[in-house]
Amino acid sequence: MKEYATGDIRNLALIAHGGTGKTSLSEAMLFNTGAITRLGRVEDGNTTSDYDPDEVKRRSSVNLSLVPCEWAGVKLNLIDTPGYADFVGEEKAGLRAADAAVIVVEAQAGVQVGTEYAWLYADERAMPRLVFVNRMDRENADFARVLASLQEHFGQKCVAVHAPIGAQDTFQGVVDILAGQARTGEKGVTGSVPETMTEDVAAWREKLVEAICETDDDLITKYLEGEEIGEDALRPALKRAIASGAIVPVFCGSATKNIGVTAFMDALAEFAPSPLDVTPETATAADGTAVPVTGDPNGPLAALVFKSTADPFTGRLTYFRVYSGTLQSDHAAFNANKGKAERIGQIFYMHGQSHENASKVVAGDIAVVAKLAETGTGDTLCAAERPLKLAPPVFPKPAYSTAVAPKTRTDQDKLGPALQRIVEEDPTLRMHRDPDTHEVILSGVGESHIHVAAEKMQRKFGVGVDVHRPKVPYRETISTKNQAEYKHKKQTGGAGQYGHVFLEVEPLPRGSGFEFTEHVVGGSVPREFFPAVEKGVREALREGVLAHYPIADIRVTLTDGSSHPVDSKAIAFELAAQQALKKGMTQGRPILLEPVMRLRVRVPDQFTGDILGDLNGNKRGKVHGMTPENGFTIVEAEAPLAEIQDYANDMRALTQGRGSFEMEFGHYEEVPQHIAQKVIESAQKDAAAAHTGH
Repeated sequence: MKEYATGDIRNLALIAHGGTGKTSLSEAMLFNTGAITRLGRVEDGNTTSDYDPDEVKRRSSVNLSLVPCEWAGVKLNLIDTPGYADFVGEEKAGLRAADAAVIVVEAQAGVQVGTEYAWLYADERAMPRLVFVNRMDRENADFARVLASLQEHFGQKCVAVHAPIGAQDTFQGVVDILAGQARTGEKGVTGSVPETMTEDVAAWREKLVEAICETDDDLITKYLEGEEIGEDALRPALKRAIASGAIVPVFCGSATKNIGVTAFMDALAEFAPSPLDVTPETATAADGTAVPVTGDPNGPLAALVFKSTADPFTGRLTYFRVYSGTLQSDHAAFNANKGKAERIGQIFYMHGQSHENASKVVAGDIAVVAKLAETGTGDTLCAAERPLKLAPPVFPKPAYSTAVAPKTRTDQDKLGPALQRIVEEDPTLRMHRDPDTHEVILSGVGESHIHVAAEKMQRKFGVGVDVHRPKVPYRETISTKNQAEYKHKKQTGGAGQYGHVFLEVEPLPRGSGFEFTEHVVGGSVPREFFPAVEKGVREALREGVLAHYPIADIRVTLTDGSSHPVDSKAIAFELAAQQALKKGMTQGRPILLEPVMRLRVRVPDQFTGDILGDLNGNKRGKVHGMTPENGFTIVEAEAPLAEIQDYANDMRALTQGRGSFEMEFGHYEEVPQHIAQKVIESAQKDAAAAHTGH
């Protein structure tokens, strides 16, 4: 692949609802450029961009992949992203590296849930976008209906630039509306517009010309005065309007039949913005000032890492986009985020899973480097004498958690490092050990996301894991203040043990934790044993009397006791304190506490009632407020964790995939009696089973 100037590069993220044919489109484009010699099929698992075993198995993308190709004097850096909601992190990473989004829409289904989200993510970055209506050869394909659907959802700026010749089994090519030319067959052979289409094409051209003129002061004057405006004026104006987002051009074709694709590629080369056509990035300098970053290959180096993967053979692969300057192979760079120097080895361009060495990467281009020691996703590589930080990709917070456990003893030793590497590779995964349940918790976007991560750990690092629903970290406390006494006395011929304590045990407000005080009058318990009493009490906090959950929100005061001049030892007071606290818990009307989570739910207005009904009814939730927002409602609520562990799945089912939510810990609250009884019985069964198994 030859070296391209910044102005001749097109960085395009293919985004869409899952299963609309993004991967097939990238495959057809590669085939047309000669980068591959035969068209792969997603169903056969032999496409260039879906090479990962997880993707072959699922017949859909789960990772973004880079598939650059050369066409009409420009380099098309295609970033094929997953369309399934669980892998939105890859979509967001791909968009961060791109200058424009190509939104693929199905000719039968039109705008779907994933299309709406793709549009929203492009909106978040204020990105130019282009639409490709795919599968025009399929049954029920209807371009006019899809165009109307796009305009209804996203506005009149969605304008047809190509129109289909025929549809379904008669689909044979497209018309370039501006040029008034037909492009038919796989090769996109140029010809005349079919006579049956001349009126429709004229009407479409009128709408397109009007839309272009409305974005340009000089052209709108001529248009309103009835002047004929030539193609040579309209085409550059269309390019500017696309780059500014004033027009979203709509194209069409069939990726699997490779019809309309060459015409679309010509349009991308001509109309898609280069890195020089979009609003420059802003970086942050070492002193905190904002610095505009232009796509100048001779400017200060600023390269953003938008993805990292752990490869068992080549080590860590780091995907980066250069925004300014030039990054060279076998040179040093500086990681502005970590404040450390980084040795850059051999740089290469990825082509799906294969790669090609590069000596340097100029501003605007995208490439990969292996085995960086310090650098991860979101970091900026720059020159040490001119540190610059670019804004990292913004990833969604995890919404679905599972407990992971090693399958075998061998897996146990390798589990920690494997989890660490999988989380480094995917910023939408989080891992922590729950201090109460002692489980390792892996959190992600959804159920499929977690299962793919588990399969990846087995395949890449040879670590087998079982995935199951996490235990709810209940806690126990008391509801009444009481006094508890315990005397530990042990005589075993020789030195004995003697410890005797009176403890006052009282409940504290929720979230207070634990307090230990002493109020001993007259030295009945020598001061030297106070730490042993506290240690014994703290030891006893680990396991309550109802269901063996940790104890919280209590104050324990040592008030009295007695000692023996010979037999009293620290261990005796420690054991006495443990037993006294157990008595105090039993006498204090113990209750079970559960974690209650704060929820922020974003739901389309038509589903708000279903969400409220579900929260109030099935989830034991409390709704605290609702705020309307552009056809959506933001619901602020809280609900017990026990009821919403599967909320990611429930939410999708209730909103047809259109809702989203964020969840964080709120507080602990008493479990209703009828539910507490079930939890206690279940814990007692588990304890009995563990004892029998032991």
